[in-house]
Amino acid sequence: MLIPALDLINGEVVRLQQGDFERQTTFASDPLPLAQAYAAAGAEWLHVVDLDGARDPAKRQIATLQRLAEALPMALQVGGGIRQQTDLDELFQCGVQRAVIGSLAVQNPQLVSSWFDDYGSDAIVLSLDVSIAEDGQAFVATHGWQQTSELTLQQVIERFLPAGLRHVLCTDISRDGMLGGYNTELYQQLKTQYPELVIQASGGAAKLEDLRQLRAINCDSAILGKALLTGQFTLEEALACWQNA
Repeated sequence: MLIPALDLINGEVVRLQQGDFERQTTFASDPLPLAQAYAAAGAEWLHVVDLDGARDPAKRQIATLQRLAEALPMALQVGGGIRQQTDLDELFQCGVQRAVIGSLAVQNPQLVSSWFDDYGSDAIVLSLDVSIAEDGQAFVATHGWQQTSELTLQQVIERFLPAGLRHVLCTDISRDGMLGGYNTELYQQLKTQYPELVIQASGGAAKLEDLRQLRAINCDSAILGKALLTGQFTLEEALACWQNA
């Protein structure tokens, strides 16, 4: 499926270029009308990145998230600064269906593994953002892309498969927000190695052909952020393309 995405700072819809808070563009003062338009177009899920929560969990935009959850027919998956179980509980209590876990999967894999037991495989998405080395190896980045770990994408995935890992959102950092197309080789490799996983591709969509290429390699889902906000194509066009590819 196609999953539209909204990044939020102080309740406003923004985009950061390659995760840099100094390169921020504001697209809307209120996320609800945009999200309602996505729902009307046929989206079943909305991906929300709480950038305030990512910087400081105490500033998580719970009121905004709850407003979206109550007003929308879509299911929500939300990420940004989830560091302890109370963060998860707070999100689920305000109506979020899936929590997106990033850096913590590398920093505290034992804790994150326990959450698969507590909440189930469908309630947790591992967001694994990668930097591609010269030899083609994908290394997982942490701390809002400020640090690159010594763990490969495959090593992190293998760590969580026994715990029940099902959903993986993978972003090639070099592609994010650049409108240069997806790293289809990366997703093809993941689908070949781990056919049991539900892979969400993120970073780079610029034209409908990018979606056709993803569909051709049997990628399960694509996150659409900047391409929709900047009018590269509409969600209606994207959904028609995805269904017909």
